[in-house]
Amino acid sequence: MRRNGRSHCLFSMTFLAVGLSAGFAVRAQAPAPTPAASPTPSLERQFFKNILRDQKAIWTAPLHLDRDDAKWMVPGGIGLMALITTDRTTGDEMAEFDRQVKASRIISYGGSAYGIGAAVATFYIVGRLKHDSRARETGILSAEAAVDSFIVSNALKGITQRGRPQTGRDRSEFFDGGSSFPSGHSIQAWTVATIIANEYHDHRLVQIAAYGVASAVSVSRFTGHQHYLSDVLVGSAMGYGIGRYVYRTHHRKGSGAADQDEESADSRWPAITPKYQRWAADNTA
Repeated sequence: MRRNGRSHCLFSMTFLAVGLSAGFAVRAQAPAPTPAASPTPSLERQFFKNILRDQKAIWTAPLHLDRDDAKWMVPGGIGLMALITTDRTTGDEMAEFDRQVKASRIISYGGSAYGIGAAVATFYIVGRLKHDSRARETGILSAEAAVDSFIVSNALKGITQRGRPQTGRDRSEFFDGGSSFPSGHSIQAWTVATIIANEYHDHRLVQIAAYGVASAVSVSRFTGHQHYLSDVLVGSAMGYGIGRYVYRTHHRKGSGAADQDEESADSRWPAITPKYQRWAADNTA
């Protein structure tokens, strides 16, 4: 298949309008106040229902954009188009180095189903055994967000069908039967890392460790010859957006000091989450 520069540009603009607009720098919509009701069902009981609500919110996010979002969409779209345009060059240059491939593959396990599953299970089991509500919620929300990101990433892979760096002449091409865009390991790693970092927002070392591991996983997918730079960047951004949305939507506030300091802690981190209308989702459930 011949290389088609127009398809690159067309896809960049499409993703800018649909994908990045949902994940880049759009402040989360605060839920509308609701009247007092019966006790809220546990997160375990709401797990699958919440995933359905999440998917609706994620895929309809572009419908809730406004003019202010342009300040994030325009530079983000330009940067994405620049990366996509140069991906084959940077990918071919990275392919000349192979000493780091083994280490990169080991690091990337942190974003695999096994790595994510182990982290989620550890938080949840420890939380249940030690009656630690924060660890328990971290496990539940991480599992929910991981499922969300898995659905989104695989849907986009099926739509874009981008060739991976080592697929020969048609490498980096879109709509050619590949599965490179976006990086599934990156989106999963950043989704769970964002849940953990937000749950433990009062522990800076935990935040640094969570985002550090996610960053290492993303970089390893490029240095391991599995993805292009644009693949890992988009996957990371989407993972951050999905994780932050799930936390802000389903987090159960408690009476501890950590929750009391949450708002001030949030102000120290970029608020780059989708603007989802949670009240609309609740009314349709």
